[in-house]
Amino acid sequence: MSGSLAQIAMLVNLGVARMFDREPLDAARSLSWSFGPYYTVPLLLVAILCVIGFFRMRVRLGQRRLSWWPLFIFSLAWVSLVIAMNSPVHEIGEQLFWVHMTQHEILVLFSAPLLVLARPIGLLLWAVPRRWREGFGAAAKSRSIRKTWLLISMPAAAWLLHAIALWAWHAPTLFEATLHSDFIHGLQHASFLGTALLFWWALIDRHRGRLSRGSAVIYVFTTAVHTSVLGALLTFAPRPWYPSYAATAPAWGMSAMQDQQIGGLIMWVPSGTVLTLVGLAMVVAALRASDRRWENSQTAALLHDHAGVAHES
Repeated sequence: MSGSLAQIAMLVNLGVARMFDREPLDAARSLSWSFGPYYTVPLLLVAILCVIGFFRMRVRLGQRRLSWWPLFIFSLAWVSLVIAMNSPVHEIGEQLFWVHMTQHEILVLFSAPLLVLARPIGLLLWAVPRRWREGFGAAAKSRSIRKTWLLISMPAAAWLLHAIALWAWHAPTLFEATLHSDFIHGLQHASFLGTALLFWWALIDRHRGRLSRGSAVIYVFTTAVHTSVLGALLTFAPRPWYPSYAATAPAWGMSAMQDQQIGGLIMWVPSGTVLTLVGLAMVVAALRASDRRWENSQTAALLHDHAGVAHES
């Protein structure tokens, strides 16, 4: 694994160095920030509403009863979304496959779990008028919406939807379509982020009894396996999967095959490593919980025996 990480670092450094070897006009265009309305307007709107909602809740509930942590975590998630959608990562991702993969990893491994931890829905609801808030609450309690949510947020469904989105969008036909249509590209990002939110929600919200510790470990490790398999297929493919990058990658000083290999390694190693570490952390937590249960049972048994001896005497 350390060798793969070193290879990624070396190739990425080569790609970054090539950015600054280009003509000044091309380099400036490639490194410019994009502020298309499809991404910028929703991001700004959500940020403004969350800040308004936070301070309204703070006034209503009192400063001591409302922690700053949800807003801080949401801010981290929001910054990661801006980096993925508006920074040069977005523009260069249409010319280099490995940068495109980096964009997807930011959405799936950083933005999605941070948003789940932040739970910004409450902040958003507090930002809108009370009548709207009551309307949203009533709609959320409707039978059809509750059933739909319970269905798609079940761990098995969340796992499957995320896996389907990941594999389907990397099929050459669909992936090529994202490079030639902003609308389809937006659908790809929305499906990655949406299914990743479901995936992390089912994992983080498992304390409500929907996912046992053992099942959660399997849930995470199987995801690490199938994402690593896809990364390995991209890395060791005998030819490039995406013809469009054959026309753009050489401008950055690498072949389409080298570009795809870096992208495959980025999906294979960082994604697999993060998910494996999460799975190992859950194994450790499960072992500690088992130890605590055993200690509690032993303590209870000793207390019971002591009470029995005292009663007899």
